[in-house]
Order: sequence, then C-alpha cells, then structure tokens
Amino acid sequence: MASEGASVAADWAAHQLAEMKRNSASYSYQAEQNLADLQNGLIAWQSKPGRAKKLFADDLAASDKLLLTGGVTQLEGAAGGGLTPWAVIAGYGTRDQIGASAFYTDIRSQDYTLGTGGVAVGLWDRVELSYARQRFNTRDVGGALGLGTGFAFSQDVFGVKVRVLGDAVLEQDSWMPQIAVGMQYKRNDQGAVLRAIGARDDHGTDFYVSATKLFLDQSFLANLTLRETKANQIGILGFGGDKSDRYSTQFETSLAYLLRRDLAVGVEYRTKPDNLKIAREDNWYDVFVAYQPVKNVSVTLAYAHLGNIVIKDKQRAPYLSVQVGF
Repeated sequence: MASEGASVAADWAAHQLAEMKRNSASYSYQAEQNLADLQNGLIAWQSKPGRAKKLFADDLAASDKLLLTGGVTQLEGAAGGGLTPWAVIAGYGTRDQIGASAFYTDIRSQDYTLGTGGVAVGLWDRVELSYARQRFNTRDVGGALGLGTGFAFSQDVFGVKVRVLGDAVLEQDSWMPQIAVGMQYKRNDQGAVLRAIGARDDHGTDFYVSATKLFLDQSFLANLTLRETKANQIGILGFGGDKSDRYSTQFETSLAYLLRRDLAVGVEYRTKPDNLKIAREDNWYDVFVAYQPVKNVSVTLAYAHLGNIVIKDKQRAPYLSVQVGF
C-alpha cells in the first residue's frame, strides 16, 4: 500500500518544503507550522500509509488555490482584478470540485455612480460562467443633458471563460502562464438614448484572451489581457458609434504584489476604444489594495482614474468591492 501512495506522498512533501521556503523569510510562525506538519505527515506515512495517503491528497487539493491567487471580481463579473479579467477561474473549487463567488462593487466619481453586482460559478477549475448587473447613475449630469436628474443606464453582462493552458499556482517550475479565453455578452436597457448619442447598438459581445503568471517565491503576479470590443465605456454607452463601428483590440494589464498571504497591492491599466463623436473616451487605470481576512471573503479598495465620461472630464473615483467565494 505504501508503494501505491508514494507519488502522492512525494508531491505532498515537495509542497510542504516549498511552503517552508516561501514562508521562512517573513512568516516564521507559519514556517514552524509547516515543519511540524511535515514531521507529523512522515510519521503518519510510516505507521498508517493508507490513511496518510488520503490526508496528503486532501491537503494538496485544498492548497491548489491559495488566498488571493484566484483574484477578486472585475466590473463585468469575471474573476480577475477590478478592471480586467485574469486567466484564473472563479471560486475555490479544485479540479474535482465546483466553486462559486458573489460580489458587489461601488464606484463613485465626482459626477457619476456605478454599482455592479453578480455571481460566478467555476466548474472543475476549468470553466467559469458569470453574470453581472450594472447600474450607471448620471446624477445631476442627467438633468443637464435633458434626461432627468438621476437618470440611469442598466446593463446585463453574461460571461464565459475557459482555461486552456497552464496552472498559475502549481506550475512554479515553468515560465508558462495560465491562459484562458473568454467572452462577455452585454445588453443595455436604454437603446433609444444610446442611438440618440451616436451608438450603433444597445448590445454587443467582447472576446478576450488572458495570461496570468504567479511567481510565488517573489510574491508577485502579472496578468495581460487582449480584448476585442466595440463597447463604449464598457457598454454603458452602447456599442460602436458614429466615429467607428468596428471591433478594435484593446490592452489590459494587472500587476500585484503579495505583502502577506492575505494582503496584496497592485496597479491596473485598461485601454478603451473611442467610437463616439459626442465625447472623447479615455483609458482607465487604478491602484488597489486587496485584503482577504478569511478564505471565503475578500475586500478590495482602489482609487481609479476614469478620465472623460460624456460631458465631464477628469473623473476620479474611490472603488470598493466585496466578494464572497466558495
């Protein structure tokens, strides 16, 4: 029986040693705990190999997704950063499990408010299905435009993402990132208003590919996303326009540094198309802090630069997002 579980035991021991190495620099208590776990596991393997094999397998499965390495939830409902999707899959399910997450995000600039909430389901750490509902309140700007004070655009976003290559957490001995492809179908409820300002459609589909690489030894994560889109202000102002009605390739990136296992800081940048004559559309960027006090709850606080939105320039906004994951 010992020989049957030898590979599992070897993988578990390698994982414990890697954790000890990663924690030894700044997490002395955690490193001591890793050493104790390794010693106890080896003793159990010698005395009761069948039982130890099951414990090793369960421990490896539970460690497949570490705190914050699954990202938070971005504005359109996909797992990732706040502004851009990553190649990771939502929830804390492993390759044999189904995971899920729910979130709510509130962004308040000088002149606008965006609230968005939604859910995502991760299937076997391979496929992600997501839904988000966005509500963009124009506040006093709506009155100035003749739409009425507090006029709001609402948008539904249905997403799917598939991991096609790599594993951001487990493949630390390879430079290959985790790669996923995805799409987001968006439907806005204000078609008549959108056409009046020059948008061609009230619905559209974005297509993207994301590559995410986690460097555990350096406590650093990098993500690059390429998106094909027609969306104006991520779809809140419709799709296509009187300047251009073609798909364009946009660039999105996230960089994050893990200060601790439960605390990360980072920056994001997202380019956007400029399809409408009514107003210039600027790129977005932010700085953020993500805190995960327990495995199932994370809180993200950011400060975002949103640039020009319709008739108001230099929009900047605090960004607060809460996520619950399973």
